[in-house]
Amino acid sequence: MDIIRKDVKKRMSRIVIHNGTVYLCGQVANERTPDIRQQTRGMLENVQKLLDSAGSSRDKILSATVYLKNMGDFQAMNEIWDEWIPEGQAPARACVQAKMAYEEVLVEISIIAAL
Repeated sequence: MDIIRKDVKKRMSRIVIHNGTVYLCGQVANERTPDIRQQTRGMLENVQKLLDSAGSSRDKILSATVYLKNMGDFQAMNEIWDEWIPEGQAPARACVQAKMAYEEVLVEISIIAAL
């Protein structure tokens, strides 16, 4: 099977498709407001756009890894996540605290989905 790479940059591709599986690079919100709910919404909007571009959707997400700058934001992030993910379609998921590449980033997500 061929590997399809979309929006290829020097260090990464935003989307990689192989063998019926879609891999998204880590996504953060475009607007880096100090509010975890707004950043989570913006991050998930970016995920939705990439899934659409790949020919997938949020009900086909297989796995998600969420990185939080502060685990104190866990509940607020989950409120937005729970609204966004279709009922009965929750993927396998992990959530960890991590040092972010940019100080203003509060949340990042990595997604694997089926086509």
